[in-house]
Amino acid sequence: MLRQRRLLYFSVAALGAVVYLVTLYKLHLQTQDCQQRLSQERKAFLHVTKFPVPEQLRSVTVYMITPTYARWTQKADLTRLCQTLMHVRQIHWIVVEDAVSPTPLVTKLLRRCTVPSTHLHTRTPERLRLKGGEPTWRKCRGVEQRNAGLEWLRRNVGNEEGVVYFGDDDNTYDVELFEQMRDTKKVSVWPVGICGGLRFEGPLCKNDKVTGWHTGWALERPFPIDMAGFAISLPLLVSRTNARLDPDAKIGYLESSILEKLVAIDELEPKASNCTKVFVWHTRTEVPKLTHEQKLIEANMPSNPDIET
Repeated sequence: MLRQRRLLYFSVAALGAVVYLVTLYKLHLQTQDCQQRLSQERKAFLHVTKFPVPEQLRSVTVYMITPTYARWTQKADLTRLCQTLMHVRQIHWIVVEDAVSPTPLVTKLLRRCTVPSTHLHTRTPERLRLKGGEPTWRKCRGVEQRNAGLEWLRRNVGNEEGVVYFGDDDNTYDVELFEQMRDTKKVSVWPVGICGGLRFEGPLCKNDKVTGWHTGWALERPFPIDMAGFAISLPLLVSRTNARLDPDAKIGYLESSILEKLVAIDELEPKASNCTKVFVWHTRTEVPKLTHEQKLIEANMPSNPDIET
């Protein structure tokens, strides 16, 4: 009787062990399956779909001309723009300083920036410079610098496939903008966000044609568009040797001063889904209030000048 009980005990224990091991094995399989699914989901989440680039666009370089000038926020603005352009393929950044010679700040920044670049400088003539207290809208700014960039392209790049774009250093850019402009035949256009006193300003388009303009002022302008709202084919620009920005243009007419020499309204090429999407914003960096710094300067005790900001 005792022997039978022992046998029964060991049989039950063995069966329990088998059930326990089977359960552990099932849990192991479930864990493995869960890990595999998590791994697949993680890969799917991290995967970036790469659309094939048409062969004809692979050799098209975007030449972005950026005028810049010395101010408290210059390095911050250029750093932000540099790190945006680092995500753009096949771009050449032409930075033109409003200065009599290249400044160490911009020189060092471009040396650190991995974006292919050209560093130019030209001083705005005194008659075109804003006087103390004069509102910024009174005179067109960055004109001589943009024209210097155009002249450099004509002399050094010539009639190669490429696209020219004027990009201010304090605007905000979606990298998709640069892909939109890359197949420009003559002049491509799109809306600009936070511009002209409106949520967006720019062309009204239908069936890939410009049919009108969404603007809050001076609709009579030949091209009522912001400087950030168009790109120009480099071969077209090179072929029109007189195409440049007019430093004496009336306020609001600066863009028209060059576009009139390049294209007619019905030749404009709408981008950004028939001008229904915004990929660039006319943001402006706020002028910092450095009241305490000003007091230190007046006391001849400024913050350490060796620390570059």
